[in-house]
Formats: sequence, structure tokens, C-alpha cells
Amino acid sequence: MAAAAVDSIPSYNRSEPGSCQLKAASYPSVASSPSSDDVNAVASEWAAALTKALSDQDYAAIERHFLPEACWRDQLGLSWDYHTLQGPEKIVSFLKSGPKGSRIKSIAIDSSNSTRQPCVSAVDYRGTINGVASFLTIETDVGRGRGLVRLVKDSKDNGRWKAFTLFTTMHELKGHEETTKANRPLGVDHGGHPGRKNWQERRVAMENFEGDTEPVVLIIGAGQGGLTSAARLQQLKIPTLIVDRNPRVGDNWRNRYHQLVLHDPVWYDHLPYVPFPSHWPVFTPKDKLAEWFESYAKTLELNVWTSTTIIDSDWDEEKCQWTVKLERKTASGEVEKRTLHPRHVVQATGHSGEKQFPQIKGMDSFAGDRLCHSSEFKGARMMKEGEKKKAIVVGCCNSGHDIAQDFYEHDYDVTIIQRSSTYVMSSKAGLDVLLAGLYEEGGPETEDADLIFMSFPNKMLKRLHMDATEDIAERDKEMLSGLEKAGFKTDKGPDDAGFFMKYFQRGGGYYIDVGASQLIIDGKIKIKQGQEIEEVKPHGLLFADGTELPADEIIFATGYENMRGTAGKIFGKELADRVKDVWGFDEEGELRTMWRRTGHPGFWFFGGNLALCRYFSRMLALQIKALEEGIMKYEDP
Repeated sequence: MAAAAVDSIPSYNRSEPGSCQLKAASYPSVASSPSSDDVNAVASEWAAALTKALSDQDYAAIERHFLPEACWRDQLGLSWDYHTLQGPEKIVSFLKSGPKGSRIKSIAIDSSNSTRQPCVSAVDYRGTINGVASFLTIETDVGRGRGLVRLVKDSKDNGRWKAFTLFTTMHELKGHEETTKANRPLGVDHGGHPGRKNWQERRVAMENFEGDTEPVVLIIGAGQGGLTSAARLQQLKIPTLIVDRNPRVGDNWRNRYHQLVLHDPVWYDHLPYVPFPSHWPVFTPKDKLAEWFESYAKTLELNVWTSTTIIDSDWDEEKCQWTVKLERKTASGEVEKRTLHPRHVVQATGHSGEKQFPQIKGMDSFAGDRLCHSSEFKGARMMKEGEKKKAIVVGCCNSGHDIAQDFYEHDYDVTIIQRSSTYVMSSKAGLDVLLAGLYEEGGPETEDADLIFMSFPNKMLKRLHMDATEDIAERDKEMLSGLEKAGFKTDKGPDDAGFFMKYFQRGGGYYIDVGASQLIIDGKIKIKQGQEIEEVKPHGLLFADGTELPADEIIFATGYENMRGTAGKIFGKELADRVKDVWGFDEEGELRTMWRRTGHPGFWFFGGNLALCRYFSRMLALQIKALEEGIMKYEDP
């Protein structure tokens, strides 16, 4: 599918430049229910037969295992990339393209707990089309993994059980398993060893890369992306260093606006290896998260240099390594210069890049108290007795709403500028519909929940969420009606598919309501809708319709640029020109460039919310480990 021109589609369908508009999949048309069948036998026989067909390279038999509208989504199992293959012909064509056929050598059902074992399960949102779902174990030529299949009867082929969706993913490399559980380190070397160092001495030497030691991987950014990827790499014995320009781990959250609280619930946000404790609040305040990040880095013994900036960098194509010059402010206040030679650099500065701060006529003449981007907003100021201030927030997504609510709570007269439309859902409705059954108290193990979520190809996820968005809107109808009456324009996301599709397609354009919507309905937060800003005046804004709004403070909650732009500022134009664009969908419906090869050897993009970082940190670490061990080559398919 060709990339869509941005100006040819409505704002709610807008996507990252160069990315593809994702077409929703269709539900299968089946005429029978599996209730009378033995689900274990159905899943086992299907898996065994597909394994034999893959082993025999019997492509006609492989085709017979999939419905015409089926999708096989794979992450590092069939290749060293992420693919969604739609339809039996595309699946077979991909398998034939491999020099040795399928890299996946066996597929079997996983009955190791009640969540994973085969069961009767709906394949559509409304529960009208039932099939058999089963977790899977897979083995490839170089590793082991997991998967999930959804089988339905093909009414056009004598009721034969066929896959509607198949998901396979690499979990570990053979001979290079993580140093966890049965593989955990001993922690001591018993016996007589004169001059040996204790744990603290070894830890300091490792963290500072003393002597002639160097990191194999250099990670830029100590947020959730940097910490989770470093944690995974460390468990695979890859020497890794995180550098961050802030003074403390967690400052990327600590320094954000005063009232920021995560909009995602705790069950969705766990980090690898160390989940949040059972008393943790459902929604995490930003300073509490910052403290957790700091303790996480210490608990997992991650190597982090804070107050560190990159001065220069250069990639040696022949040696396949970087030369990176750093300046590090030590605890004593001294500035230390170091030159490192990592083979991999991971840019983990967030899935968004530099702040998107529009330059508007008259900005330099603003005479009010504050004009800044939301990333620089620390919080509304306390009013003096009898004082009354006016604030304008430009932008209507999560940050814009939160900031407007903060202004209201500090007794400002506040107006939000909404230029197009926004997808709005209440936090409760969103949790109850989108995350229920997966990420909730008493839900599946986090890794099982992740596997279920990832097992939906994005094309099918979009179809499911078209129905889910309809349900959410019904639950939120009073709120949405009130917003409309207040002059606030809402939408239902790309093709009416709601929140997740907006996030994946463009990284913004939505608000998960935690209180600001009612303030808008009640007129406590005012709305200026559908007008572009013409000019910044000394004491307010002039709009294209000729109206003016007075303001003492103007905050631009206008989002962030693509990570590729940030890469250019840190590593130079040559690298930025070589790497591919980040985020938005590719032609198969996978997210572009993030957590996968970028087009520049030794350079990776890593970002996303806490859940995506938790999951894809393993995928990134496996690719780097495979490269380091010679299991994979960068040019491999």
C-alpha cells in the first residue's frame, strides 16, 4: 500500500510522514462452533501437522493450514526482523525465500498453565465467532520461542481447522540463555584468592569501565527505554553503558510538569525482572516513577553515567565500531573526558524526538510571565491574594489537558486551543474495555498478557478496536455529548479504531480523561476551536479569524518531532540521512524502524511506553546478542 499524503486525509487519520495507512483485517466467515471438539486434540494435531509440513517444505500442505484471510505475525523466529504475512500465498512465498526454508523447526502446544492451554476462544470482539486458541512453544535453528494460534473451522473446506492468526516470537538463543533463575550467578568465588576484590569494589570498577574495559553497547538516555534494554543486555552478558545528560536517573520524568501522573495502570507498566510491588498505586505519579527508575538501576546493577554528554562521534565502517567522545561530570564536580569504542549505539531518548515548538510571528515580543513548550513547563504558579492570571494552552492531547487542569486548580482563567479534533476516552472506560482480562488485578502473568496482546497483527487489532471504540463511546456518551456542546471537537481515531491506532499511527492526537473533560463541559476550562494562531501579541494571541485572547502565560503542548531528527542533532546529518523514518506503520502493518535494524549498522532506535519497552527490550537484546555471537549478520533477511 502506498504511503498516504498527509494533506489528503482528515486529521484523525493522519500518520507519520512516509508511513502507510493500515487497512483493518476482516473477521473470518465460519459456520460452526468448536464446542463439541476436543480443543487439546484440535490444537495438537494442527501444530504437529504444520511442523511436519515445514520440515518437509511441503508448501501446498502449509497453505492448507491457513484461512484465506489468515495472518502469520512473526518476531525474529522466521527471520531477523518483524513481519506480518497476510494470506497463505504470502506466507508460502516468504518461506520459499529463505535459503534453507523455514527457520522455525517445530511448533507445539503449551499447556504449562491455565492461561496457556488450549481453550475455546472468540476470534472477534463481540464473541460471535468461536474458535480454539492455544499458546505455543517453538524451536528455531538457533533459538527457542513462544507463540499463540487462533484456529477456526473453514466451512468451505469440510470444516477443516485452520489458523486465522498465528504469532511466533523468539524468546532465547540456544547456548546464550539469560542469567536468571537456574542460570543465576553464584555471587561468590569460594576458596583462597589473595588480593581479590569484594562486590562493592568490583561493582565500582565495572560501572566506571576501569582499566581497558569498554562497553559493547552504548545507550543514550536513562528513561524506560534505556533502562529496560540495558537490563536485558546485561542478562545476556553484553557489557553495556547508559549515559544521560541529567544529574540523576529518573530526571526525564522528575523534571516534567508538576501534576503529571501516568495514564496507564500499574499492571500494564511493569519493568523486566523487577515488577512493581503489590501495594503500588494503580496510576503512578511522575516523581514516584523517577524514584523507582533510580532504584531499578541500582538493583539490577546497571552501568549509568549521569551528567554526561556526547561531544563527538564517528562510525568506522571497516571496523564496525564507533568512536564516541564523552564529557562526564563526576560526583566530585570534576569534568572527566572519555573516549569509548562501542560496537552498538542505542538511541533511547524516547519514541518522540526534539520538542515540536512552532515559530510564530511575534514570539519574541511576548511580555507575559511565561511562553514555553510543555516539556519545559514545571507547573502552574501559586497566585497571590487577589491576583488573577490568564493562561492559554495550545494543544489538546494528554499533556495539554493535564496542564490546563493544573492551571485551573491554581485559579487561572485558562483556555485550551484546539485546532482540529481529539480522540477522548475516560480512563475507566479505556481500562475496562481495552485492558480488561489482560492487564488487571488477578490477570495473567505479565509475559502471558504481553504475548496475547502482541499475538494480534496490527491489522486485526485495528478491526477489534473498531468495535471496542464503539463500546467505549457508548460508556462515555454523556461525557462526549457534553464536550460537543462545549465546542470541543472529538473523533474516533483512524477509521474509528480509537486510542491504540492513533498512538501507533502518529504517536498522539488523544486524551485519556482523568478530570479535564468535565472541567471543559462545565466551562471551567474554555475552548478556542478550529482557528490557527496568526501572531503572538505582547499580551496574548491573535487568531486567523481576527479574534484575540489575552494571556499571561502561553504553553505549547504541541508534541515532539521524529526520533530521526534527534539522531541528526546528536550524531550528524550523515547518520540521519542513512537511517529510516521512525514510527507509523510499514506496508505489512509493523511499526517502522523502532526496536529493529535502522539502515545504519551498529545504530538502533528504542522508545515507547513502559509496556512496549518491557516487551521489545528482549527483542532488541536478542538481535544484538546474535550479531555479537556471529549467529546473525546485519545484512541477513
